[in-house]
Amino acid sequence: MTSVQLSGAGVAAVAFNNNNSLRLSQTSALRVGSSRRLSGSLVVKAATVVTPKYTSLKPLGDRVLVKLGVAEEKTMGGILLPSSAQSKPQGGEIVAVGGGRTIGDKKVEVSIPTGSQVVYSKYAGTEVEYNNSKHLIMKEDDIIGILESDDVKDMKPLNDRVLIKVAEASDKTDGGLILTETTKEKPSIGTVVAVGPGRLDDEGTRQPLLVSAGSTVLYSKYAGGEFKGADGTNYIVLKASDVIAELS
Repeated sequence: MTSVQLSGAGVAAVAFNNNNSLRLSQTSALRVGSSRRLSGSLVVKAATVVTPKYTSLKPLGDRVLVKLGVAEEKTMGGILLPSSAQSKPQGGEIVAVGGGRTIGDKKVEVSIPTGSQVVYSKYAGTEVEYNNSKHLIMKEDDIIGILESDDVKDMKPLNDRVLIKVAEASDKTDGGLILTETTKEKPSIGTVVAVGPGRLDDEGTRQPLLVSAGSTVLYSKYAGGEFKGADGTNYIVLKASDVIAELS
């Protein structure tokens, strides 16, 4: 039986499969709670275990509790992964929320309802094992967006984030040489698919974003998180501040 093992720490694009779990199109290293070293250079960190005597786990402030999705057991090419090499999921279900926070004189509630399927920043939160399942406790702002279907194109970005459909990279150089997937220049132009409601200012009021759906934009080359749609289309989610120009 063929298997692969991870040793790198690079992050690749993420694809969504039909059961709302996430699949990485290339390998990446795992990063979780306190560490123990396995063979090679991979370090796995253990989650904090909440013992059965505690029957409730309530996040505080603007934190949320996310029940993690299932790690992929195979690569996209069908290669079986050992447990040490399975990619850490980057999505899950909101199972509890905190009471919110106070900004200025205004009480701001957590805007994500329980039961929502969400995608979160790769290295966000504190991992805990609770009710025999892995969870993450994280800030609401670490949630990238809400999944309204099993396709990333339907993601609803949160706060000041923007979902962009990435323009296709050129297959040839100006001189006519055909480029492989690994040598294609990473594009930094795309079409805005959806935008979040805006960030909260110092008084707790949402500030609308300057970009809108349908706009063609130029964005910082190494910003945001990359995702693949169900049809293989590349998308990126980034902060509105990483959008540097609108093209027309």
